[in-house]
Amino acid sequence: MPFRVEPSFRDRLASTDRPLVGAWICSGSPIAAEIVAGSGLDWTLIDGEHSPVGLSEIVSLLQAVAPHPITPVVRVPSADPVWIKQVLDTGAQNLLVPMVNSAEDAAAAVAATRYPPRGIRGVGSALARAGRWNRIDDYLPRAHELTSVTVQIETDAAVQSARAIAEVEGVDAVFIGPSDLAASMGLLGQQEHPEVVAAVEHTIAEVRTAGKPVGVNAFNPAIARRYIDAGASFALVAADVSILARATEKLAAVWIPDADRAARAGY
Repeated sequence: MPFRVEPSFRDRLASTDRPLVGAWICSGSPIAAEIVAGSGLDWTLIDGEHSPVGLSEIVSLLQAVAPHPITPVVRVPSADPVWIKQVLDTGAQNLLVPMVNSAEDAAAAVAATRYPPRGIRGVGSALARAGRWNRIDDYLPRAHELTSVTVQIETDAAVQSARAIAEVEGVDAVFIGPSDLAASMGLLGQQEHPEVVAAVEHTIAEVRTAGKPVGVNAFNPAIARRYIDAGASFALVAADVSILARATEKLAAVWIPDADRAARAGY
């Protein structure tokens, strides 16, 4: 029986004339993922790099969001081909590969998502959720069409190579990470420093010149809108953990005396 395949993130980006807005899932909680997925947001990023999310959790999170009209993207911990192969086999259709600093890095990341002769991905679709255990017709020859690859620019070196990275065949989109970018520029923790903002806007322009969609992480609404106005076609504007942290802080500010909250600061 043919198995229905959802549109990829590449397809979602191509099918709209407005920016796609999303939120991170970093907690590892399927309940939180389900809540985010039902919010009306366009897309969500399941983070396997800076969170406790492993392979089993990725499967659970993908299952939690599957009934909802949201597009999940999974960030792998690194560009290691083993990680990419394993995350793809969990059924992740859309990947974000971090720390891509050159066109060569980008080409290697794409190759890790492709079966031979297009790439080096190991073949195990009959055993894996990716091909729904051979329930997706012609999965092996079509896998590269069903999978999207977004690469992450988050260093000064990558900014200098942004256009070359974006032009690599098989790179469907580029995502900018201002936090690591700021650190690489000697501005740790200063994502909104004018030099960092300028580097982000330069990258947006370079990627758009290459004809590829470009996105960015920005939790400050004013900065997010500035980047969208500069040409970003997708953005992450919050995370499940940050929403919970800020909301509970506001709750405590309403109900707990200042002196008690101050005494508890930092535990």
